[in-house]
Amino acid sequence: MMLEIRQEDPQDQNAVQSLNLAAFENGPEAALVDALRSSCKEYLAFVAVEDGAVVGHILFTPVTVDGSDAAGMGLAPMAVLPSRQRKGIGTQLVRHGLEHLRRSGCPFVIVLGHPEYYPRFGFEQASTYRLVSQWEGVPDEAFMVAVFDDNALPRAGGTARYRNEFDDAM
Repeated sequence: MMLEIRQEDPQDQNAVQSLNLAAFENGPEAALVDALRSSCKEYLAFVAVEDGAVVGHILFTPVTVDGSDAAGMGLAPMAVLPSRQRKGIGTQLVRHGLEHLRRSGCPFVIVLGHPEYYPRFGFEQASTYRLVSQWEGVPDEAFMVAVFDDNALPRAGGTARYRNEFDDAM
């Protein structure tokens, strides 16, 4: 089966919503994606398509670091249809998205995710750069950053912030 990864199109919206509801067991992620799509002009999403069906989705939205002009992107959420998980689709989505952002000049990407999964893509513990999550109780090893431009991050670090829509979903 051929897997195609491309930028999300408006006609993908229903499939993406169904995918997120399935992947996250009806959690808040599907509503979060819909809210971000309508409110965030820098919304960047890719879909994985197999035999004409959307089987994976990844979303990047702007993040900032308090007290600085540092601006990068946050990866969240990333979802693969449960029946298609553990087949490398998520890996391809993450690689494609990060490569697109690196080429477009994005200085860094943060993720709150599985510490066994994301380091293979160049993510390191954000605390290495003195970055902390805006949410309390986030384990240090789960809050990570992939840095493409060392000069873009404030030397003093700071609190990295996702868009406000994420607070409503947490």
